[in-house]
Amino acid sequence: MSVVVPSSLLPASAVPVFRGRIGRDANSGHYAVPHRYRLHVDPADPRCLGIALTHSLLGLDDTLPLTVLSGTPDTPDGGYAALRPLYEASAHLYTGPAAAPVLSDGWTGRIVSTHVPDILRDLALRFRGEGPDLLPEAHRDAVDAIADLCERSVNRAAQRAGELGLDGEAAHHDPLTVLFAALGSLERRLARGPYVLGDAPTAADVHVWVTLVQLDTVHRWHLDAAAMDRVAGHPALWAYAQRLAARPEFARHLDIDALLHRHRAHCRGREAAGAAIRLVDWSAAAPR
Repeated sequence: MSVVVPSSLLPASAVPVFRGRIGRDANSGHYAVPHRYRLHVDPADPRCLGIALTHSLLGLDDTLPLTVLSGTPDTPDGGYAALRPLYEASAHLYTGPAAAPVLSDGWTGRIVSTHVPDILRDLALRFRGEGPDLLPEAHRDAVDAIADLCERSVNRAAQRAGELGLDGEAAHHDPLTVLFAALGSLERRLARGPYVLGDAPTAADVHVWVTLVQLDTVHRWHLDAAAMDRVAGHPALWAYAQRLAARPEFARHLDIDALLHRHRAHCRGREAAGAAIRLVDWSAAAPR
């Protein structure tokens, strides 16, 4: 059963978060059945990139179909017309944007979940298929810690540093310190093995790789050249990013143009000198 905050209790522009989960068996309501569910993702949204990458790594094309929407929302409120019937069937009198990502249930015509961490976890645990074990029990705490590091100490820190970067060195010292500490931690891990948590890919690699894509394609536009030179000074990290970019599972749904278009449409920050520094040839990861 999905849990949702009623749209009547949300601001008009807000999107309700559905928190249905995929259970182990029929007693759970939503349970793993081939072809029952469908994923809907927006190629311009980094959160959706992580979902699409997980789907590819697990080899779920024949089990759980994936719909890749246009990189540009097609309704005035920033949503997708194709998703509106799902939202309207799932939230009474819903009037907000019909946004991705969505995990939908074909049996009921309703949304199971829009909550990215839950979707990622349920894909790995309930729809593994022939793919790797992305959430091995021994590493689940470590995967959660890496996900938190990527979001708080890389994505948010880089964004904060970019916002403050033109206001003086003292103002952006703290977020850059957090950013470089996080990159150093990941660099040490990748100096010891081919993947973040050892010799096999896990969900931690999904989080790290998508974060590096954002850092090199979005955040660099607002970091100065000195900061980007320091970002570049992590050879194991960027060699890892380039190596995985050449793998079909990683390349398949990466759309750099869509990511940049989304960034430019929403960003009001000023460009800095770091925009000229590109660390990875993402053309190796052109969709195939």
